[in-house]
Amino acid sequence: MYARSWSTPAAEASVGRPCFVADHGLWDEPRKAAAERVEASLDGIDLVRLVFGDPHGLARSKTLTADAFRAVLRNGMNFSPGPFVFDTGHAVAVDFLGDHNTGVDELAGAGNFVLVPDPLTFQPLPGGDARTAWVIGDEYLRDGTPHPLSSRAVLRRVVDRYTRQRLAPVLGLEVEWYLTRRLDDAPGNTGNGFGLQGQAPRVAALNAGYQFNLDTHYDTLAPLTDPLALHLLALGLPLRSMEHESGPGQVETTFSPMSALDTADAMLLFRTVTKNWCARRGHHASFMSQPLLDAADPSGWHLNQSVTDLNRGTNLFGTEGPSGGLSPQGKAYAEGLLGWARELFVLSVPTVNGYRRLDAAHTLAPTRLGFSQEDRSAMLRVVGHGAAAHIENRIGEPCANPYLTIAAQLFAGLEGMTAPADTPPAVPAGTAPDAPALVPQHLGEALEAFRTGRAARLLGEPLTACLTQLKESELRRYQAWCTHTAPPPGQVTAWEQREYFAAY
Repeated sequence: MYARSWSTPAAEASVGRPCFVADHGLWDEPRKAAAERVEASLDGIDLVRLVFGDPHGLARSKTLTADAFRAVLRNGMNFSPGPFVFDTGHAVAVDFLGDHNTGVDELAGAGNFVLVPDPLTFQPLPGGDARTAWVIGDEYLRDGTPHPLSSRAVLRRVVDRYTRQRLAPVLGLEVEWYLTRRLDDAPGNTGNGFGLQGQAPRVAALNAGYQFNLDTHYDTLAPLTDPLALHLLALGLPLRSMEHESGPGQVETTFSPMSALDTADAMLLFRTVTKNWCARRGHHASFMSQPLLDAADPSGWHLNQSVTDLNRGTNLFGTEGPSGGLSPQGKAYAEGLLGWARELFVLSVPTVNGYRRLDAAHTLAPTRLGFSQEDRSAMLRVVGHGAAAHIENRIGEPCANPYLTIAAQLFAGLEGMTAPADTPPAVPAGTAPDAPALVPQHLGEALEAFRTGRAARLLGEPLTACLTQLKESELRRYQAWCTHTAPPPGQVTAWEQREYFAAY
């Protein structure tokens, strides 16, 4: 007996197109150098997960052998556009067999796009039976242009605007999430299908909650969160802290400041790795804002942001002295965030469930569009003094698409900083002059502001149209379920738990 030696012609081994990266000049010098290092390391790798963030902010991937990845690294890989057309419940929301209404010709008939690994994101994953690496890809059309539906491409474009002005955004993540224990191994597939999510995981809380930052409550989580923290550090993520929040088993994880693209990539990796890590140990991690759990307190995502002047190496938001608050540039940035808030709100709070947090019943929730030095009910909070001054935006839900959330913040802030000096203070679009500037109260309200506003200036027409269809589909299914079921008002529904608790 002998092992057969299979041979595959080089052209057939590439699932993208030979020399796709080189032919279209897709890499700068740092990426070319990183690709050389990646190729040299592949002898120590068994499998590579090639990942991209879909419009919902979920990581979609294919797992390749190291030998297959050698060709994919420079040739790209064909990938189905399914993640662009399915809503959060996997219902077909964009009619790719008819009038898809996005202006992207390659979407017709579910034609493939090309996913190109970004070698700067290549990261061996510690532990596991197979030596596995993770790498994030960028989406391209077959002619080598960035895919109009790519979230990462949107953020790249915004960052390029800052770079041309010799500016660099700096961001810090504060992310709240729930850690629970699985009660069984049932996969929740009964009744599942396209747009018909099965039962959510059955879980139990790890403590009673409602003792903020209590050390003994954190100790009930530590057998999992401490080794998780070491795992995140081994991935090179700049972890700062693990903290117990108010809810039962609710965790806040914070990271040191990063550049914009690194922050978004880190958020995608952090959420995905955390869910996988916990699941392998009989637990469930969820970034759903308010899960259907007894006594659950809603989770938020606070995005800290400032801008560095690259010519001077200083914080553009800083002021002289320890009590100076925000600089004029920082105030203009904040005015930009407020002026665009309603039109781009759905990019930071994209789910039906996320709006349950934005209620005055939750005392620490941001319920109004404004900014303040310390008021946690405002959307924007000024944190720090002097050279350390920065803005904390408190509206985001932790499952939001990190590329689109961050891009929306940076875009709106830059619009504010570049507005003419005599521009009046921002009044969020759609807000009556004598009305309180409240955050949108439900997904329908935010979606209407998005649909009728100026979002295409950030996203482009194709992605604006695609996101509108995805969110409309999600909202229609929720409303249809409510009509049939008539749930009590103000309560998290079983539909939300099935739709978001496992996926996010």
